Amino acid sequence: MPYRAPVRDFRFMLEHVVAYDQVVATERFADAGHDTVAAILDEAARLNDEKLAPLNRVGDTEGAVLENGVVRTAAGFRDGYAAIAGGGWVGIAGDPAHGGMGLPFTLNVAFNDMISGAALALGLNPLLSQGQIEALETHASDELKALYLPRLNSGDWTGTMNLTEPQAGSDVGALTTRAVPNGDGTYAITGQKIFISWGDHDFGGNVCHLVLARLPDAAPGTRGISLFMVPKFIPDTQGEPGARNALRVVSLEHKMGLHASPTCVMSFEGATGWLVGGENRGMAAMFTMMNNARLQVGVQGIGVAEGAYQHALAYAQERRQGRTPLGEGGGAIIDHADVRRMLIEAKAEIFAARAIALACGVALDMEKATGDPDWAARAALLTPVAKSFGTDVAQKVAGIGIQVHGGMGYIEETGAAQFARDARVLTIYEGTNGIQAMDLVGRKMMDGGEAAYRMFDEGEQVAEIARRTVPDLAEAVWGAAETLRECVEWLVEQDMQERFAGAVPFQSASARVLGAFYHLKAAHAEGGAGPRTALARYYIERLLPEYEAFITQAKAGAAGLYALSAEDLAS
Repeated sequence: MPYRAPVRDFRFMLEHVVAYDQVVATERFADAGHDTVAAILDEAARLNDEKLAPLNRVGDTEGAVLENGVVRTAAGFRDGYAAIAGGGWVGIAGDPAHGGMGLPFTLNVAFNDMISGAALALGLNPLLSQGQIEALETHASDELKALYLPRLNSGDWTGTMNLTEPQAGSDVGALTTRAVPNGDGTYAITGQKIFISWGDHDFGGNVCHLVLARLPDAAPGTRGISLFMVPKFIPDTQGEPGARNALRVVSLEHKMGLHASPTCVMSFEGATGWLVGGENRGMAAMFTMMNNARLQVGVQGIGVAEGAYQHALAYAQERRQGRTPLGEGGGAIIDHADVRRMLIEAKAEIFAARAIALACGVALDMEKATGDPDWAARAALLTPVAKSFGTDVAQKVAGIGIQVHGGMGYIEETGAAQFARDARVLTIYEGTNGIQAMDLVGRKMMDGGEAAYRMFDEGEQVAEIARRTVPDLAEAVWGAAETLRECVEWLVEQDMQERFAGAVPFQSASARVLGAFYHLKAAHAEGGAGPRTALARYYIERLLPEYEAFITQAKAGAAGLYALSAEDLAS
């Protein structure tokens, strides 16, 4: 079964689940009503279903290669990217003053969900450009904005982010790439970066690298890091790609998955760069791009999960094996209870993760439209949950997809394994899910839990309303929200070591309860009877109870983690 973008789910969620009407009610996004949304979603689905999805398998089997210093992409990828750029999809949420479409970021979330389900490796390219666009809009000089933003929004040029070095991964402050002033407002950038997604390609145009580096005599750690724009080709006086810059692709990584996305080792050899933001303020500028990317990596996970689910569902409807409760011997395996359980669980998890990501998009749009700090806090709180839960769901559902295929799932030609291989990196890049959890219980709880409490209040209001249609489900969700509230009250009283020890299970509990909020809203919107209610019942009755075990783990403390020494673990 080929991929089909879940347009009906997006429309239902935007109309009934994630409060998108609040976005449309603002002056900034008043033109992005549901009729506009429907047209955009339909057009995006057409692109992904017809042009991009057929590239997924060929991209995996052919991959990207480095030939004579130039990256060559898989067959069809250049045309696929041209279709993305030609449709204006790269700049969907970009500022219209610089060639963007100016649509709500929530619709960008929906589009990147689709493209990740259709062809994740290709979809990673515009996603990086979108993060760079936001970073430049927020931090770059007017001159840099005028030069780069129109070309990035149009998709003529593409963007990357260059953080990681061999000795500096999660500890970004350990980087050693140098930036020396040239005396003319530019800087000479020297150093090596690794894991640079889409560091080069054969799509044409320019590749625009945002590079973290240190100025001479800069302070150690993250306080002494600056950010620079370092293009592959130095723009000429007309703003067109001119002389080749002093940078090159050293090699491509041989990866478990995402074969068609070139992951480059980049060497900057006195390359010309321009400062973005102030000196020694690089992390603030890069975090703008990273926060955008963190949500979008969670969205990538949801898209991959959708692709894996659709693949497994089609196989389960066709594969005939054994006697089933709904037919004679040789019935379709979808009628076996355990296969049905796996498929329903996958669908329920995808719905929960997608709703969390869209709700985060709504919060970001409301922050931009209103400037209300409460919306900013909501978006900040949801981002690590959206990233971690979306990518965890990707791995879980990809694994379910292989299991539904049985032995054939382990055979590459069925395509089920690709989803699992592609999904595996998502819990790692843009900040591992453990780092997301530490961020959630650390920086995101610096308000004493106030943003979380406001969200729990809304969830409990949803539960009170839903008592009219699904009282038993509403009671379970209300109780879960109260228990999680109590966990936050406990958490904010602990020191950071205790918080970090329970960060991942707390993050998992938060995702479980938030997912239940949105499933409950869906059931209520349906009137308490129908397929969405049945799906919500599965999630709330069978998956939501996991939150209690997660909370128990979250409160277990740090002592037990250090009861075994490194020598004990090795013995």
